[in-house]
Amino acid sequence: MRFRLLRRNLLLLLGVIFVLVTLLFSTRVLVVSEDDRRAASSRNVVSNGNQGTNSCEIFNFASLSELTQSVYSANYKQCVHNADRFPGEPQLVLVVQVHNRPEYLRLLIKSLERAAEVHSFLLIFSHDHFSQEINTIVQGITFCKVLQIYFPFSTQLYPKEFPGQDPRDCPRDMSKDEAQKTGCLNADHPDSYGHYREAFITQTKHHWWWKLHFVWERVQAMQGYSGFAVFLEEDNYILPDFFHFYKLMIEFRKTSCQDCNMLALGNHDGMTDFPSMSDKVLTSGWMSTKHNIGMAISREVYYKLMGCSNDYCTYDDYNWDWTLQHLSGTCISKPLKVFVGQGSRVLHTGDCGLHQKDNCRPELASQKVEESLQKAKDGLFPPRLVLSRVEPVEHKPHVKNGGWGDVRDHVLCNNYSKRL
Repeated sequence: MRFRLLRRNLLLLLGVIFVLVTLLFSTRVLVVSEDDRRAASSRNVVSNGNQGTNSCEIFNFASLSELTQSVYSANYKQCVHNADRFPGEPQLVLVVQVHNRPEYLRLLIKSLERAAEVHSFLLIFSHDHFSQEINTIVQGITFCKVLQIYFPFSTQLYPKEFPGQDPRDCPRDMSKDEAQKTGCLNADHPDSYGHYREAFITQTKHHWWWKLHFVWERVQAMQGYSGFAVFLEEDNYILPDFFHFYKLMIEFRKTSCQDCNMLALGNHDGMTDFPSMSDKVLTSGWMSTKHNIGMAISREVYYKLMGCSNDYCTYDDYNWDWTLQHLSGTCISKPLKVFVGQGSRVLHTGDCGLHQKDNCRPELASQKVEESLQKAKDGLFPPRLVLSRVEPVEHKPHVKNGGWGDVRDHVLCNNYSKRL
């Protein structure tokens, strides 16, 4: 009897030991397999050149579907680079619209690095062209917080369908009668001048409106931010006292221009008279040709623009800035009043762009910038601002440029606030 009990206990003990050994072995196999899988995945990412410089994002350019997934994933995760090095709320937010001019982008970043108090900025780069080169350039920034967002309706992601150029679309210069006979997709919707849409022409206006919505509504790092967002482009270059001048404008506005809706820290007047104009400001109605560079928008003005979404999205002009001028005084009943720095703190370096793609000379642009900085150096960091003149604030109608007659563009544009 005793022997049987001992044998039973021994068998139970052996059974327990067997189960424990099996579990340990299985767990080890699973852990090793997972490590191997991660290591293999990491090797594949590095070998394909798809690893960003920050480990919280991996962009995969191997196929169109994987690139699309990367875009949506990055917009969802919103990884802020350098957040640990620069904690706290940003003092200024700069939003840069980026296409595919990396050399000009490098110039802009160089100017940002030289800017006083740049460590307090949040830089948001909004991309409509996706490449490892551009990601590497942006993710190489170490002097402030950086967020990249990606326009999810880029023509790069839709190369053969709307919003890209569908091969079934009507040719630009085909007559409406001929288009309706051939049955091309958008035959019923040419623009005001009888031309059919060109995808690369429409993208900039789409991107600008999507970016405006996404920055103010969806960017988590902007929640609670009460300042202005300054909108720049990849071929801009800011002066070293950019933030100093911005703060002077903010304080001056509180006492002398409380009804100013927007700020314009840049203009297109060049740098010839900068030392004498450095501290001069004026007020005016917003105009596309004057105030579309270094434009600062508050959340309040954003809401006004959002209320005009249908007007923006259906107005037959492929330019976002001319469309904005149209809204000022029509949909927005009281024309937008802008507070303007006469000594521009933003330079335009681009000698090629949407309509001029050849003969880009970024090295020449760099040389011109250095010459401009030499002219400007004695006028930087003025102690105060002087209001030099007050211009009328009125709606200034213009002849629309067309290029935006396709109802598909209207529908997509209107849906951004719902499909972010």
